[in-house]
Amino acid sequence: MAHYTLSYGNATTQYVDITFVTDVSTPTTEIALPTWRPGRYELGNFAKNIQQFACYNERNEPLVFEKTSNSKWVINTQNCTQLVIKYNYYAAELNAGATFLNTEQLYVNPVNCCLYATTQLNDACLLTINVPANYAIAIGLAKVETNTYQATNFHTLADSPFIASATLQRKLFVLDGVEINLWFQGICKPDFSKLINDFFIFINESFVTMGGFTGNEYHFLFQITPYFIHHGVEHFNSTVIALGPGYDLMRKANYNNLLGISCHELFHSWNVKLIRPADMHPYNYGGENYTKLGYITEGITTYYGDFLLFRSGVFNEDDYFETFNTQLDKHFNNPARHNMSVGASSWDTWLDGYVPGVPNRKVSIYTEGCLCAFMLDVIIRQHTHNTKGLEHVMQLMFTQYGQQNIGYTEAGYKALCEQVAGTNLDYFFANYYNGTTNYQPLLTECLTHVGLLLNEQPWDLQADAYYGFRYIDDSTKCSVKTIYQGSIAQEQGITVGDNILAVNGIKLENNLEQWLRYFNNEPITLTLSSNGTLKTIELQKNTNITYYKHYTISKLPYASTEQKLNYKAWCKCDFMLV
Repeated sequence: MAHYTLSYGNATTQYVDITFVTDVSTPTTEIALPTWRPGRYELGNFAKNIQQFACYNERNEPLVFEKTSNSKWVINTQNCTQLVIKYNYYAAELNAGATFLNTEQLYVNPVNCCLYATTQLNDACLLTINVPANYAIAIGLAKVETNTYQATNFHTLADSPFIASATLQRKLFVLDGVEINLWFQGICKPDFSKLINDFFIFINESFVTMGGFTGNEYHFLFQITPYFIHHGVEHFNSTVIALGPGYDLMRKANYNNLLGISCHELFHSWNVKLIRPADMHPYNYGGENYTKLGYITEGITTYYGDFLLFRSGVFNEDDYFETFNTQLDKHFNNPARHNMSVGASSWDTWLDGYVPGVPNRKVSIYTEGCLCAFMLDVIIRQHTHNTKGLEHVMQLMFTQYGQQNIGYTEAGYKALCEQVAGTNLDYFFANYYNGTTNYQPLLTECLTHVGLLLNEQPWDLQADAYYGFRYIDDSTKCSVKTIYQGSIAQEQGITVGDNILAVNGIKLENNLEQWLRYFNNEPITLTLSSNGTLKTIELQKNTNITYYKHYTISKLPYASTEQKLNYKAWCKCDFMLV
């Protein structure tokens, strides 16, 4: 059994001291640190945060070791029965997937900082957390003694973040025998009565949708910051959600964000923590885990993360339509949808999935995956006369894959979709998951089926709508951020990264939009700095052509009785025009 002890001396240094002890019986032992963390499909190379590293045997005698890669070591354990490694880890990053230490808290994602013997991944682990006596510990592992917890194996340990602090706020409730814990760390004033009411409702809807839960407890660990942040990471029986600023926590917009990300991460307890692609089953912590199925793991989760809030009544119609509109804007205003499928983009998350990347190259497993999930949900309902939906596919995925502890393939997922829908879905998988077919016709058809209308109008900024470029305008510079493929801005030679200095000879002072509206339909001349040289670009707006647009959904004012019934079967709400 491996035993990890975490402690620290001076919290202001932000170094966590870690002792890792494990039994050994071979002449050499290979030790590794994960190179990435599940939930974020890019390499993290956490070993860069290790400052000191030393190895000993059971007699406290130093052992010889060699680093063999960026995150692996081979240690000479000849004539040893026990290996002791003492090292420290720099914990200075605060987000939902990092490790952080200051005078207020010790917050750890073990996947960042806990070593493992490469041949002992399935062995049981103990975790001891040495913190001040007045600290509470929010964690999903089973306690075996004071501040010591047990994990069935390294996978479970790596998947069990914790927060230790004297300022943790906690409330819990029980739903269908499952203990739900709400933990808040940071400066904030949670309205626990409202939180418990809303969480009870959407969690119950989630349980009903999936036909039961995955365990007997769940922990929402909220890291609340004084500044803006919006980030969540899923775990088997917990999630860490970083939100801020704390003073905005219970205000409408930020509270809806809290609900949305909480429902999203909870749904991951089924979808990816148990229902997992074969490509990632089990996780390989030593390198990339390529899969094209991000449109399932993140796309379906994004769909249900907001939809279950609506279907349960926690979100009203306006709340849900706003989240759907956001996905529409992201999809239709990304010309990369013509260049790369969501399946291919899923594979390439390991290449550049969390940065913009080169212009117009890839789409999002979250956005395109969400819209595909909606369309597939409606298609299934169409073919089954509203007796089945996508949730019935996910229930089968849960029982046939998740509960059996086996990974699924695209073929397996497709077979269950076709089984539930009672029809062949070759065209859908080829064109929408693995192709670049225009979503708009099918999306419009699906929306119409449930009595909804897809609307579009020019973006409310002149540069976006009529010239085809987006920019960042602040007190220091006005910099071109993106350019719409085939737009007049692209044709006339504006490039990403150009700094716009003047319009018609007038120096900009954080007021490009105002000058574009002032000159309106007149020709304009932009003066730009591009790679150290000045250039001028002449543009003429054509109001008959728009580039970036706003996309929204609304109810059909002339919806038929059948469409109204379809709407209610889909979202459990009566179709009512305001």
